[in-house]
Amino acid sequence: MDVNLVLRSTRVITPEGTRPASIAVSGGTIAAVLPYDAEVPVGARLEDVGDDVVLPGLVDTHVHVNDPGRTEWEGFWTATRAAAAGGITTLLDMPLNSLPPTTTVENLRVKQEVARTKAHIDVGFWGGALPDNVKDLRPLYDAGVYGFKCFLSPSGVDEFPELDQERLATSLAEISGFDGLMIVHAEDPHHLAAAPQKSGLAYADFLASRPRDAENTAIENLVNQARRLNARVHVLHLSSSDTLPLIAAAKAEGVKITVESCPHFLTLTAEEIPDGATEFKCCPPIREAANQDALWQGLADGTIDCVVSDHSPSTADLKTPDFASAWGGISSLQLGLPAIWTEARRRGFDLTDVVRWMSEGPARLAGLSRKGAIAAGRDADFAVLDPEATFTVDPAELQHRNRITAYAGRTLSGVVTSTWLRGQRIADHGTLTEPTGRLLERNN
Repeated sequence: MDVNLVLRSTRVITPEGTRPASIAVSGGTIAAVLPYDAEVPVGARLEDVGDDVVLPGLVDTHVHVNDPGRTEWEGFWTATRAAAAGGITTLLDMPLNSLPPTTTVENLRVKQEVARTKAHIDVGFWGGALPDNVKDLRPLYDAGVYGFKCFLSPSGVDEFPELDQERLATSLAEISGFDGLMIVHAEDPHHLAAAPQKSGLAYADFLASRPRDAENTAIENLVNQARRLNARVHVLHLSSSDTLPLIAAAKAEGVKITVESCPHFLTLTAEEIPDGATEFKCCPPIREAANQDALWQGLADGTIDCVVSDHSPSTADLKTPDFASAWGGISSLQLGLPAIWTEARRRGFDLTDVVRWMSEGPARLAGLSRKGAIAAGRDADFAVLDPEATFTVDPAELQHRNRITAYAGRTLSGVVTSTWLRGQRIADHGTLTEPTGRLLERNN
């Protein structure tokens, strides 16, 4: 290969560990990971980032871009800029909150066309599983979606209804027939309906309206369905730590289940949320500190496979002070890496753990074989991080369309100094280039 770039650092995170290295790049692909002092090939440009850490570009498999249809909430241009600024080089767009939702091949093509010229990073798509679109699942899979999302309780938007247990079984049977993946918002509607529902400013009332039992029962039912149908399932945004023993036992038994959690569950706690602060509202909810400690243990022992954002933005007017009526969703696309690194370091983890959770794990989940590691043959996607630097979150400096964040005013460790996509620097100390991202499909 003709090497055109060598990226050098005293700290490069590879599958074998962290070491000084020079990464040789040819045509957007990693040609080799060389010793630190390797001679730079003739004609190649050397970029030496000193002691900053070079990570594989992060992969975020849970992003609501909302484009088209609700572009005033977000959009491919702004979402992918925020991602690039935060060290993310690949995202997968969720099938709902846009109009149309990604529930037919025709709707997928609409979204792809909208994204094509706006993507600053690589973008792929999940499909949606609805009560009436079983016939569309295989065509969507053949058209390139990475799997299918469903809700077991109301989604919050009328055009994306939930699946009851019978329809979940029907969709799972169809998807498992072609070895597809079902990703599941797992809250049981019966437990939610039985929980006390109060409007008002009190976060404690909102938390009581989304009890752990709703997650616990939904995940138990999902494990049973996956076991019976030999289906591949993935639990989205795990909040209740009660379910970890059940999930660990299912994995040990051979049930094909994986699990994600999110920065907000791992770095924010119910005890610190002020009344009326609906920028903290999400479903399932942020729970107590003791629950958070158990989630970190689930990460440490591998029960939780990955950490992704569940970036679910909205316009400011939808974040009313009333927790019952406010839109549920947290915007964290640009801040996930420093938020997780700040807490991970405090708890004794290192950046190799963060890479496993936020790059390797999500890439493996989606089958993105060219992403998620600094190794020969992978895409030359990198996040360069100064892990010792700190900053205070100023919403005005975020790239999200609506600069509402639960992290406002927090001091975080880890500054992304540059982001690279297939060997091209796309973000440099907060300055972004024009879009060069590609649209990804599962089958190419």
